[in-house]
Amino acid sequence: MQAQLEILENLQRRLVISVPREEIAKQVDARLKRVAKTAKIDGFRPGKAPINVVAQSYGFRVQEEVLGETVERAFGEAVTEQKLNVAGYPRFEPKEGEGADDAFQFAATFEIYPEVKIGDLAAVEVEKPQLEVSDAEVDKTIDILRRQRTRFDRVEREAADEDRVIIDFKGTIDGVEFAGGSSENYAFVLGKGQMLPEFETGIRGMKEGETRTVTVNFPAEYHGKDVAGKTAQFEITVKNVAAAILPEVDTAFATSLGIEGGDVAKMREEVKANLSREVRNRLKARVKENVLNALVAAAPLELPKSLVSLEIGRLLENAQSDMKARGMDLKQMPFPPEMFEAQAKRRVHLGLVLAELVEANDLKAKPEQVKAIVEDLAQNYENPAEVVAWYYADKKRLASAESMALEDGVVEFVLNKVKVVEKAAAFDELMGQQA
Repeated sequence: MQAQLEILENLQRRLVISVPREEIAKQVDARLKRVAKTAKIDGFRPGKAPINVVAQSYGFRVQEEVLGETVERAFGEAVTEQKLNVAGYPRFEPKEGEGADDAFQFAATFEIYPEVKIGDLAAVEVEKPQLEVSDAEVDKTIDILRRQRTRFDRVEREAADEDRVIIDFKGTIDGVEFAGGSSENYAFVLGKGQMLPEFETGIRGMKEGETRTVTVNFPAEYHGKDVAGKTAQFEITVKNVAAAILPEVDTAFATSLGIEGGDVAKMREEVKANLSREVRNRLKARVKENVLNALVAAAPLELPKSLVSLEIGRLLENAQSDMKARGMDLKQMPFPPEMFEAQAKRRVHLGLVLAELVEANDLKAKPEQVKAIVEDLAQNYENPAEVVAWYYADKKRLASAESMALEDGVVEFVLNKVKVVEKAAAFDELMGQQA
C-alpha cells in the first residue's frame, strides 16, 4: 500500500492511496472459495458448484465487499502512519484510470481536528454572582405561591388591574371582520399585558353587562401580518368582573403546601431550604456559563465543518422528536437547519476546548463530587436514600452524575486560574421573575 497526503484549504486533507490489485484479487479468490462451500446454485448440490460458476453468481458482490473493506482498512493504516486525527467521516472516491495498471487507487477527502491552544487564563476575568437567601426572598417566594393559588370572586364594580374579566368582543377593520378578531367568553387578567395596551385601557372602568367600542392600533411589527400597522374597532361586552383573592398565610395555606400540622414556621423553613438549593443551583449554572464563555473566548478555533454538520443534525433530530412528543405536526412547523448553526458551532467549539483541557490537565471526576451531586439530585424526591442507592446500583445511571462532576471539576480548575470578580446577583433576575 502507498499513500500520498495532500493539504487542501483550512482543515481539509486528501489521501491518495494505492493498493496492489494482486492483493485484492487474492482476497476475492479466498472469499469466493469460502462462499463456494455453502453456495446454493441451480443444477448443483450445495457446495458442489465449480468456482467459475460461483464467480458468475457471487463475484460482483464479493468484489464490492472486498473493495469496501480494503478501502476502509487502507485508509485506517494510512491515517495511523501519517498520524492524522480525522474529524467526521471521510469521502471516498475511486481514481480509476490513474496510476499503474497493477494498483487500485482511491482518494479519501476529510477534515482533521484543529490544534487547540488555550490562551493565558490568568489574564481572563470571570464574573461570579453571589446571593444569600434572606427573609425577603422567602417572603417573595411565599407571595408567588399565594398568587398561584389565587381565586377570583365576582364583584359588582368597575374593572381594574388584577381583576379577571370575561368578555365577548368583535373586531372590524374598515367595517369588515378579520380572522382572529372575535371571541366569546374570553377570560384574562387586566394589567398583565396579555392583550394590547389600548384594548386593556378600553376595558378598565367597565362594569358587568356594559358594552363599549374601543379603537386599537396594531403595531407595525405585530405578529399577525394581516392586521399589522392597521387600526381596528372592537365592540367589547363585559360579562363578568372578578376580584383576585389571595389565600392568607395560615395553617390552611401551610397544609395545602404539604406541611404536616400546618406549621407556618416549618413551612417557612422548608421554603427557605428549597429556595436556597434552587438559588445555589442557578448560581452554579450561571458561573459555569461564564466559565465556558471565557474558555471559548480564550481559545479561538477553526471548526471542522463536518463536526458542525453532525451536531446540527443531532439538534434538528432532538427538536423534531420533542415536537412529535408534544403531538405537533412537523409539516406545519419545519425546522430549517440553519436555525441550529450557531448553537452547533458553540457546542463543537466547547467540546474541543473542554476535551483538550481535561486531557492536558488529567482532570477526573472526584468520588466526593459525584456523591455530592447524587445526594443533591436525590433531595428532589420523597425518599432521598432510595434514590442515591438507585444511582449507585447501575454504572450507566452513575455516569450522568460523573459527567456533571467532571464539568464541575473543569469549572473549579478554570476558576483557580482566572481572575474571579464577585458580583451581587438580583433575586428576581436570577429566578426569572418580575419584582
